[in-house]
Amino acid sequence: MALLPAFLRPTRMTRRASRPAAPLPAGDEAVLDAPDERLSPALVAAGRGEYGVAEALLATTRATAAWEDRDRCAKRLAAFARSRPEWFEAWRAAAPDDPDALLVATQLAVDRVWPSPARAELLREVSPLITAAARADDRDPVPWRIALDHARGSRAGHRYFEELWEAAVRRAPHHYGCHVAALRYLGTFWHGSHRECFDFADLAAQDAPADSLVQALPARAAFAYLTDDCGPEVPRERLDAAADRAVALSGRFPAADPWPAEVRNKLVYVLVRLERWEDARAQLRLTGPYATSFPWDRVSEDPLGLFLRLREELLNGTGTPGPKGLLPAPLRPRSGHGGHARAGDH
Repeated sequence: MALLPAFLRPTRMTRRASRPAAPLPAGDEAVLDAPDERLSPALVAAGRGEYGVAEALLATTRATAAWEDRDRCAKRLAAFARSRPEWFEAWRAAAPDDPDALLVATQLAVDRVWPSPARAELLREVSPLITAAARADDRDPVPWRIALDHARGSRAGHRYFEELWEAAVRRAPHHYGCHVAALRYLGTFWHGSHRECFDFADLAAQDAPADSLVQALPARAAFAYLTDDCGPEVPRERLDAAADRAVALSGRFPAADPWPAEVRNKLVYVLVRLERWEDARAQLRLTGPYATSFPWDRVSEDPLGLFLRLREELLNGTGTPGPKGLLPAPLRPRSGHGGHARAGDH
């Protein structure tokens, strides 16, 4: 695998601070893809047609170099703008060269064409917008994460992808979104190369700080393996080690917090597939009411319903469930070949 050595280079950065716990809703309710306490006001304001709160939020993430927050906020704001565009169109008209508006516009442009059968061709038309977003603030790794997704979707060559990858990690050596984009590129272009994907994910996690989201990257590789029927077998010990890393990371965050919810939801899936029932139950308790579309939308058209059924069976059911009964087969191949992809697949 010619691409892999360029990925396997150690990097260093400082640790990020932990965050306070969000309040746990009363009763047994659950919510899907709930925003955290900072993003929520921006979405509420956008619903009223106002962009100022979103503008201030993204400006703060840029000023404080909170790149993980910035990436998540840009994705959620772009998703909201896709269905409710008026507030964002007003922002773009008022500040066409604003780095934060450019970032959301770039994510939105990629989202809009991603589900199309002509995705590769349409994505090439987005390239100038990605370039503009990257030039707007040279420190920001998030446009480079979008560029990595764009390269995968447009089926760019390996050498070009490596150049993008090196530019991304120069800006933020342990940015989780960039690492996920690279892992998905590896999985797409070398379908079935799960051991190589684990090599990349394991080395990245070994080099990252203990509280970095990159600690969850091996569990993401495990998820890809467990939802695929292609390639050589990965030893059980490696799957357990990936889950253990993610369990340790999850334990560093408060319970019932939207911030680590996707990491915990993905980890629950992996633990159930590995039949580690007590560990899965523990993660569900830590997850609280915060279901996330990923990974459940990869195996069900009703991700919230599947989360609720799984939670009910594991926390309140009797006996030991079996993974075949709890989790349906994946809806589509993980490689990205064949079928139409959803906007969230990148």
